[in-house]
Amino acid sequence: MIKAVFFDLYFTLIRYDPPQEELEANALKELGINTDPDVFGKPMVIANEFMVQEIARRPLSKRSKEETIALYAQFQRIVLKEAGIEPDEKLVLAMLGKMQQFKTKLVLFDDVVPALKGLQRRGLILGLISNVERDLTATMTELGLPSWLDIVVTSLEAGFSKPQPEIFKEAMRRAVVQPSQAVYVGDQYQIDCVGAQRAGMKGILLDRGGYSKEITDCPRIRSLAELTAYL
Repeated sequence: MIKAVFFDLYFTLIRYDPPQEELEANALKELGINTDPDVFGKPMVIANEFMVQEIARRPLSKRSKEETIALYAQFQRIVLKEAGIEPDEKLVLAMLGKMQQFKTKLVLFDDVVPALKGLQRRGLILGLISNVERDLTATMTELGLPSWLDIVVTSLEAGFSKPQPEIFKEAMRRAVVQPSQAVYVGDQYQIDCVGAQRAGMKGILLDRGGYSKEITDCPRIRSLAELTAYL
């Protein structure tokens, strides 16, 4: 019997506004390359997975400024290459400069509040497990998440990062539930789903764009509205 549902934060509960795909297309347009934002759907998923795995391996706080710039440059190369655009160094550097100029804010996905409200009505414990190196209090308060989440565990406070099992186990310890009683929902297969499964939880992949059809060893949903079918 499932008693607790935990979520990833970025690209699971919250997203950037304007979306990454739109920013990429706008930056390229300013550089004389016209593209449709939809072209960057899957490339962004691939590049974000690269970035998440790299940060899990070695947090940005432990990288030099030069190493961090190199990491973001590689992110940009992946996006361009996967979108069929030659990622020459001049273009990559120009894109990094353009992306830094854009203003974004964080917003909830449209399916978040209805999903959390429904899960809360069922009496489930709701929580967050996220790889972040800063205090999330202000961001979460602005988005209204504290009213829905009972438990928040970050890599900053836990001392461990996903996919390490310790961060998942810390969340379960706080919720006082066994692994068989917990579900974890995230948008990254290796970091979120495989990590959760190694900790004994059920991992569910949130594949909003439908780009991960090859994943068959864990449930895959397109919206949080589908989550209740797996509880």
